[in-house]
Amino acid sequence: MSTITVTDIPLDATSPAQRLRRLAAAVRVHFTWWGVHRTLTSQQKEEVGDNYGADARLLSAGKKILDVRHEAFRRLTSIRTRVVNYWRGVSLPYVEPGMRLIRQSDIEPFVHTLEGFHDELMQAEADLNAVYDEIKSDARRRLGRLYDPADYPSEVRGLFNLSWDFPSIEPPSYLMRLNPDIYEQEQQRVAQRFEEAVHLAEQAFVSEFAQMVSHLTERLSNGEEGQRRIFRDTAVTNLTEFFERFKHLNVRSSQELDRLVEHAQELVRGVTPQDLRTNDGLRQHVASQMSQVQSRLDGLIVERPRRQIIRSGPSRNGGSHAAAH
Repeated sequence: MSTITVTDIPLDATSPAQRLRRLAAAVRVHFTWWGVHRTLTSQQKEEVGDNYGADARLLSAGKKILDVRHEAFRRLTSIRTRVVNYWRGVSLPYVEPGMRLIRQSDIEPFVHTLEGFHDELMQAEADLNAVYDEIKSDARRRLGRLYDPADYPSEVRGLFNLSWDFPSIEPPSYLMRLNPDIYEQEQQRVAQRFEEAVHLAEQAFVSEFAQMVSHLTERLSNGEEGQRRIFRDTAVTNLTEFFERFKHLNVRSSQELDRLVEHAQELVRGVTPQDLRTNDGLRQHVASQMSQVQSRLDGLIVERPRRQIIRSGPSRNGGSHAAAH
Protein backbone atom coordinates (compact mmCIF):
# COMPACT_ATOMS: atom_id res chain seq x y z
CA MET A 1 0.00 0.00 0.00
CA SER A 2 1.34 3.45 -0.89
CA THR A 3 1.76 5.97 1.90
CA ILE A 4 1.81 9.77 2.07
CA THR A 5 4.23 11.71 4.16
CA VAL A 6 4.12 15.43 4.83
CA THR A 7 7.12 15.95 2.57
CA ASP A 8 5.16 14.40 -0.31
CA ILE A 9 2.66 17.28 -0.25
CA PRO A 10 3.51 19.73 -3.04
CA LEU A 11 4.37 23.24 -1.93
CA ASP A 12 1.72 24.69 -4.25
CA ALA A 13 -0.99 22.27 -3.10
CA THR A 14 -4.37 23.87 -3.65
CA SER A 15 -5.93 22.61 -0.41
CA PRO A 16 -5.62 25.14 2.43
CA ALA A 17 -5.27 22.24 4.88
CA GLN A 18 -2.37 20.80 2.90
CA ARG A 19 -0.64 24.18 2.73
CA LEU A 20 -1.10 24.67 6.46
CA ARG A 21 0.18 21.20 7.21
CA ARG A 22 3.31 21.72 5.19
CA LEU A 23 4.19 25.19 6.43
CA ALA A 24 3.16 25.03 10.09
CA ALA A 25 4.48 23.53 13.31
CA ALA A 26 2.66 22.98 16.59
CA VAL A 27 3.73 25.08 19.55
CA ARG A 28 2.73 25.06 23.21
CA VAL A 29 3.39 27.66 25.89
CA HIS A 30 3.43 26.64 29.56
CA PHE A 31 3.33 28.71 32.73
CA THR A 32 4.29 27.70 36.23
CA TRP A 33 2.39 30.07 38.50
CA TRP A 34 2.21 30.45 42.25
CA GLY A 35 -1.42 30.02 43.25
CA VAL A 36 -2.39 32.59 45.88
CA HIS A 37 -5.89 31.26 46.64
CA ARG A 38 -6.48 28.93 49.56
CA THR A 39 -9.61 27.16 50.76
CA LEU A 40 -10.56 27.92 54.34
CA THR A 41 -10.03 25.10 56.82
CA SER A 42 -13.02 23.31 58.34
CA GLN A 43 -12.47 25.17 61.59
CA GLN A 44 -12.37 28.52 59.82
CA LYS A 45 -15.59 27.71 57.96
CA GLU A 46 -17.19 26.74 61.26
CA GLU A 47 -16.29 30.17 62.64
CA VAL A 48 -17.71 31.89 59.58
CA GLY A 49 -20.85 29.78 59.83
CA ASP A 50 -21.27 30.71 63.50
CA ASN A 51 -21.08 34.41 62.65
CA TYR A 52 -23.82 34.09 60.05
CA GLY A 53 -25.85 31.30 61.62
CA ALA A 54 -25.05 29.02 58.69
CA ASP A 55 -24.19 25.34 58.41
CA ALA A 56 -20.45 25.16 57.65
CA ARG A 57 -21.03 22.00 55.62
CA LEU A 58 -22.88 24.10 53.06
CA LEU A 59 -20.22 26.80 52.84
CA SER A 60 -17.55 27.16 50.20
CA ALA A 61 -15.06 29.81 51.24
CA GLY A 62 -11.52 30.83 50.38
CA LYS A 63 -8.95 33.54 50.80
CA LYS A 64 -6.15 35.24 48.90
CA ILE A 65 -2.92 34.90 50.80
CA LEU A 66 -1.52 38.13 49.40
CA ASP A 67 -2.65 41.27 47.63
CA VAL A 68 -2.41 40.53 43.88
CA ARG A 69 -2.82 44.26 43.22
CA HIS A 70 0.66 44.90 44.58
CA GLU A 71 2.83 46.42 41.86
CA ALA A 72 5.39 43.60 42.04
CA PHE A 73 2.74 40.93 41.51
CA ARG A 74 0.94 42.91 38.82
CA ARG A 75 4.21 43.08 36.88
CA LEU A 76 4.25 39.29 36.74
CA THR A 77 0.65 39.02 35.52
CA SER A 78 1.33 41.74 32.96
CA ILE A 79 4.19 39.70 31.49
CA ARG A 80 1.98 36.61 31.35
CA THR A 81 -0.68 38.59 29.47
CA ARG A 82 1.89 39.90 27.01
CA VAL A 83 3.26 36.40 26.40
CA VAL A 84 -0.20 34.98 25.66
CA ASN A 85 -1.11 37.92 23.42
CA TYR A 86 2.14 37.58 21.48
CA TRP A 87 1.79 33.80 21.14
CA ARG A 88 -1.77 34.09 19.89
CA GLY A 89 -0.83 36.93 17.57
CA VAL A 90 1.79 34.91 15.67
CA SER A 91 -0.07 31.60 15.55
CA LEU A 92 -3.31 29.93 14.52
CA PRO A 93 -5.67 27.74 16.60
CA TYR A 94 -5.41 23.97 16.50
CA VAL A 95 -7.80 21.22 17.53
CA GLU A 96 -5.61 19.94 20.39
CA PRO A 97 -6.15 21.90 23.63
CA GLY A 98 -3.12 23.97 24.55
CA MET A 99 -1.59 23.80 21.07
CA ARG A 100 -1.45 26.38 18.33
CA LEU A 101 0.12 26.39 14.87
CA ILE A 102 3.02 28.64 13.97
CA ARG A 103 4.71 29.07 10.61
CA GLN A 104 7.96 27.16 10.60
CA SER A 105 9.74 30.26 9.31
CA ASP A 106 8.61 32.11 12.47
CA ILE A 107 10.03 29.61 14.96
CA GLU A 108 13.42 31.27 15.38
CA PRO A 109 12.09 34.78 16.12
CA PHE A 110 9.38 33.24 18.29
CA VAL A 111 11.94 31.45 20.46
CA HIS A 112 14.08 34.59 20.68
CA THR A 113 11.07 36.63 21.84
CA LEU A 114 9.98 34.00 24.39
CA GLU A 115 13.53 33.90 25.79
CA GLY A 116 13.26 37.64 26.34
CA PHE A 117 9.92 37.21 28.10
CA HIS A 118 11.41 34.45 30.24
CA ASP A 119 14.21 36.75 31.38
CA GLU A 120 11.64 39.44 32.21
CA LEU A 121 9.59 36.97 34.21
CA MET A 122 12.60 35.80 36.19
CA GLN A 123 13.54 39.39 36.99
CA ALA A 124 9.97 40.16 38.03
CA GLU A 125 10.01 37.11 40.32
CA ALA A 126 13.23 38.38 41.90
CA ASP A 127 11.64 41.81 42.36
CA LEU A 128 8.65 40.20 44.10
CA ASN A 129 11.01 38.31 46.37
CA ALA A 130 12.74 41.59 47.29
CA VAL A 131 9.48 42.92 48.78
CA TYR A 132 8.18 39.55 49.97
CA ASP A 133 8.50 40.34 53.69
CA GLU A 134 6.58 43.57 53.17
CA ILE A 135 3.82 41.73 51.30
CA LYS A 136 3.56 39.05 53.98
CA SER A 137 3.30 41.71 56.70
CA ASP A 138 0.50 43.36 54.77
CA ALA A 139 -1.25 40.00 54.38
CA ARG A 140 -0.93 39.30 58.13
CA ARG A 141 -2.61 42.63 58.86
CA ARG A 142 -5.37 42.18 56.27
CA LEU A 143 -6.19 38.53 56.94
CA GLY A 144 -6.20 38.74 60.71
CA ARG A 145 -7.00 35.34 62.24
CA LEU A 146 -7.12 33.78 58.77
CA TYR A 147 -3.40 34.40 58.30
CA ASP A 148 -1.46 31.14 58.32
CA PRO A 149 2.37 31.19 58.05
CA ALA A 150 2.24 27.70 56.53
CA ASP A 151 0.65 29.21 53.41
CA TYR A 152 3.88 31.01 52.56
CA PRO A 153 7.12 29.52 51.19
CA SER A 154 10.33 30.84 52.69
CA GLU A 155 11.11 32.79 49.53
CA VAL A 156 9.73 33.53 46.08
CA ARG A 157 12.00 31.40 43.97
CA GLY A 158 11.03 28.84 41.33
CA LEU A 159 7.34 29.70 41.79
CA PHE A 160 6.99 31.32 38.38
CA ASN A 161 8.29 30.06 35.07
CA LEU A 162 7.68 30.15 31.35
CA SER A 163 8.50 27.34 28.92
CA TRP A 164 7.53 26.26 25.45
CA ASP A 165 7.87 23.28 23.15
CA PHE A 166 7.10 22.15 19.61
CA PRO A 167 5.34 18.77 19.84
CA SER A 168 5.09 16.59 16.78
CA ILE A 169 1.59 16.24 15.39
CA GLU A 170 2.59 13.97 12.50
CA PRO A 171 2.35 10.17 12.67
CA PRO A 172 5.65 8.67 13.89
CA SER A 173 7.73 7.31 11.02
CA TYR A 174 8.24 3.94 12.73
CA LEU A 175 4.54 3.20 12.17
CA MET A 176 5.19 3.08 8.44
CA ARG A 177 7.71 0.28 9.01
CA LEU A 178 5.68 -1.58 11.61
CA ASN A 179 2.21 -1.33 10.11
CA PRO A 180 1.58 0.66 6.92
CA ASP A 181 -2.20 0.35 7.37
CA ILE A 182 -2.14 2.00 10.79
CA TYR A 183 0.26 4.63 9.47
CA GLU A 184 -2.18 5.43 6.67
CA GLN A 185 -5.03 5.70 9.16
CA GLU A 186 -2.98 8.14 11.23
CA GLN A 187 -2.19 10.16 8.11
CA GLN A 188 -5.89 10.48 7.43
CA ARG A 189 -6.58 11.44 11.02
CA VAL A 190 -3.97 14.20 10.90
CA ALA A 191 -5.33 15.39 7.57
CA GLN A 192 -8.79 15.70 9.09
CA ARG A 193 -7.38 17.64 12.02
CA PHE A 194 -5.78 20.13 9.69
CA GLU A 195 -9.09 20.52 7.86
CA GLU A 196 -10.62 21.42 11.20
CA ALA A 197 -7.66 23.70 11.99
CA VAL A 198 -8.31 25.62 8.77
CA HIS A 199 -11.93 26.09 9.82
CA LEU A 200 -10.86 27.26 13.29
CA ALA A 201 -8.39 29.73 11.79
CA GLU A 202 -10.96 31.10 9.36
CA GLN A 203 -13.55 31.58 12.10
CA ALA A 204 -10.99 33.20 14.42
CA PHE A 205 -10.11 35.71 11.70
CA VAL A 206 -13.77 36.36 10.88
CA SER A 207 -14.68 36.90 14.54
CA GLU A 208 -11.77 39.23 15.26
CA PHE A 209 -12.26 41.17 12.04
CA ALA A 210 -16.01 41.52 12.64
CA GLN A 211 -15.47 42.89 16.14
CA MET A 212 -13.01 45.51 14.90
CA VAL A 213 -15.20 46.56 11.97
CA SER A 214 -18.26 46.74 14.21
CA HIS A 215 -16.42 48.89 16.74
CA LEU A 216 -15.07 51.29 14.12
CA THR A 217 -18.46 51.57 12.41
CA GLU A 218 -20.18 52.31 15.71
CA ARG A 219 -17.59 54.95 16.62
CA LEU A 220 -17.86 56.65 13.23
CA SER A 221 -21.66 56.78 13.30
CA ASN A 222 -23.42 59.69 14.99
CA GLY A 223 -25.28 59.23 18.26
CA GLU A 224 -29.05 59.22 18.64
CA GLU A 225 -29.11 63.02 18.88
CA GLY A 226 -26.72 63.48 15.99
CA GLN A 227 -23.64 64.10 18.12
CA ARG A 228 -20.27 62.75 17.09
CA ARG A 229 -18.94 59.83 19.03
CA ILE A 230 -15.40 59.96 20.34
CA PHE A 231 -13.09 57.15 19.27
CA ARG A 232 -9.55 56.21 20.12
CA ASP A 233 -6.74 55.93 17.59
CA THR A 234 -6.67 52.19 18.28
CA ALA A 235 -10.00 51.80 16.48
CA VAL A 236 -7.98 52.35 13.30
CA THR A 237 -4.49 51.20 14.25
CA ASN A 238 -5.72 47.85 15.58
CA LEU A 239 -7.41 47.26 12.25
CA THR A 240 -4.26 47.98 10.26
CA GLU A 241 -2.29 45.64 12.55
CA PHE A 242 -4.89 42.97 11.90
CA PHE A 243 -4.38 43.36 8.14
CA GLU A 244 -0.66 42.65 8.51
CA ARG A 245 -1.24 39.62 10.72
CA PHE A 246 -3.93 38.30 8.40
CA LYS A 247 -1.62 38.67 5.41
CA HIS A 248 1.11 36.72 7.21
CA LEU A 249 -1.02 33.90 8.65
CA ASN A 250 -3.85 33.63 6.14
CA VAL A 251 -4.28 30.11 4.75
CA ARG A 252 -6.49 31.39 1.91
CA SER A 253 -9.44 29.21 2.83
CA SER A 254 -12.16 31.78 2.08
CA GLN A 255 -12.20 33.99 -1.00
CA GLU A 256 -15.07 35.97 0.51
CA LEU A 257 -13.07 36.77 3.64
CA ASP A 258 -10.03 37.67 1.53
CA ARG A 259 -12.14 40.11 -0.50
CA LEU A 260 -13.67 41.72 2.58
CA VAL A 261 -10.27 42.19 4.21
CA GLU A 262 -8.88 43.67 1.00
CA HIS A 263 -11.86 46.03 0.67
CA ALA A 264 -11.60 47.22 4.29
CA GLN A 265 -7.86 47.70 3.89
CA GLU A 266 -8.42 49.91 0.86
CA LEU A 267 -10.97 51.98 2.80
CA VAL A 268 -8.48 52.96 5.52
CA ARG A 269 -5.30 52.92 3.48
CA GLY A 270 -3.49 56.18 4.17
CA VAL A 271 -6.30 57.34 6.46
CA THR A 272 -5.32 58.58 9.90
CA PRO A 273 -7.59 58.74 12.96
CA GLN A 274 -7.37 62.53 12.78
CA ASP A 275 -8.63 62.46 9.17
CA LEU A 276 -11.74 60.64 10.36
CA ARG A 277 -12.26 63.19 13.11
CA THR A 278 -12.03 66.24 10.88
CA ASN A 279 -13.31 65.14 7.46
CA ASP A 280 -17.07 64.61 7.60
CA GLY A 281 -17.33 63.24 4.06
CA LEU A 282 -14.56 60.70 4.63
CA ARG A 283 -16.04 59.74 7.98
CA GLN A 284 -19.47 59.05 6.47
CA HIS A 285 -18.02 57.16 3.51
CA VAL A 286 -15.87 54.88 5.66
CA ALA A 287 -18.74 54.28 8.10
CA SER A 288 -21.13 53.37 5.27
CA GLN A 289 -18.70 51.01 3.56
CA MET A 290 -17.59 49.38 6.81
CA SER A 291 -21.23 48.79 7.69
CA GLN A 292 -21.59 46.79 4.48
CA VAL A 293 -18.45 44.82 5.30
CA GLN A 294 -19.85 44.09 8.75
CA SER A 295 -23.12 42.83 7.29
CA ARG A 296 -21.30 40.40 5.01
CA LEU A 297 -19.03 39.24 7.83
CA ASP A 298 -22.06 38.38 9.95
CA GLY A 299 -22.95 35.76 7.36
CA LEU A 300 -19.54 34.12 7.70
CA ILE A 301 -19.63 33.67 11.47
CA VAL A 302 -20.31 30.18 12.76
CA GLU A 303 -20.96 29.83 16.47
CA ARG A 304 -18.45 27.52 18.17
CA PRO A 305 -17.89 26.56 21.82
CA ARG A 306 -15.15 28.66 23.40
CA ARG A 307 -11.95 26.80 24.27
CA GLN A 308 -10.52 27.22 27.72
CA ILE A 309 -7.16 27.05 29.42
CA ILE A 310 -6.36 23.42 30.20
CA ARG A 311 -4.57 22.94 33.49
CA SER A 312 -2.35 19.91 33.82
CA GLY A 313 -2.47 19.72 37.60
CA PRO A 314 -1.23 21.34 40.80
CA SER A 315 2.39 21.99 41.57
CA ARG A 316 4.19 22.73 44.78
CA ASN A 317 3.30 25.69 47.00
CA GLY A 318 -0.24 25.78 45.76
CA GLY A 319 0.80 26.77 42.25
CA SER A 320 -0.23 25.27 38.99
CA HIS A 321 1.07 24.43 35.58
CA ALA A 322 -1.09 25.79 32.80
CA ALA A 323 -0.95 25.44 29.07
CA ALA A 324 -2.30 28.65 27.61
CA HIS A 325 -4.76 28.30 24.78
